[in-house]
Amino acid sequence: MVGSAYHLVAVQPESTMAGLQRATNITVTMATMGAVFGMATCLSAQARDAPDDPFNYFIGGCASGIFIGARTHSAMTGTSACLGLGVLAFYTKVGKTEGWKLAGAPVR
Repeated sequence: MVGSAYHLVAVQPESTMAGLQRATNITVTMATMGAVFGMATCLSAQARDAPDDPFNYFIGGCASGIFIGARTHSAMTGTSACLGLGVLAFYTKVGKTEGWKLAGAPVR
């Protein structure tokens, strides 16, 4: 929903109805991406019998990227999003598993 709000502010719609349609379209797309990621990650973890393997997250991210490619009717977008989201999800899981910190504690 934050992405929808940002997009509506950055690119002003011509009418209220156009804005509502755009917000709904973006929100549903993002929600579907989350569902595809969760489903693909869980299914690959179950099929591979490796629940904590970061590669499951790569598969989930890649599946979400493929969904974006199908949504935009672009193989190049799908391939790029598959690799980008897959690698991002992989390293996010690795970072959580190994306790990586991207920023220090807040300064008081």
